[in-house]
Amino acid sequence: MSLIKRVMLYAMGAFYVFAGVNHFLDPEFYLPMMPPYLPAHHFLIALSGVAEIACGIGVVIPRTRVLAAWATVALLVAVFPANIHVAVHDIPIGGASEGLGALNFVRLAFQPVLIAWAWWFTRPDPPRAGAQEHASHLAG
Repeated sequence: MSLIKRVMLYAMGAFYVFAGVNHFLDPEFYLPMMPPYLPAHHFLIALSGVAEIACGIGVVIPRTRVLAAWATVALLVAVFPANIHVAVHDIPIGGASEGLGALNFVRLAFQPVLIAWAWWFTRPDPPRAGAQEHASHLAG
């Protein structure tokens, strides 16, 4: 794995662990984001926090990396309706007195970037230069 990909891997892991822990430290931050048609808002906030923590830890463990990366993609798709709800209804979050207006749609546009970031870790790394030569030397 390249140095850049490794740094991005650990950054992603830390990002999701931090975000997941925040679901428990400040669940009230997330309540306004919850669409009214979803039940059990507090439970869903806690569940998504657990999922984010599990994804963040899972991606840094080589054995679980691909599964955790796919789980992260699924999680991002699952929470997208809440992000749409915030944007369409200009929901104020984080104790703000008003919503972010058009910036909410910028946040929506960032979601595919997060999905691509996670998807990157579902892909195998290309063989390192010299690794194939070394393997053929050992075999021959």
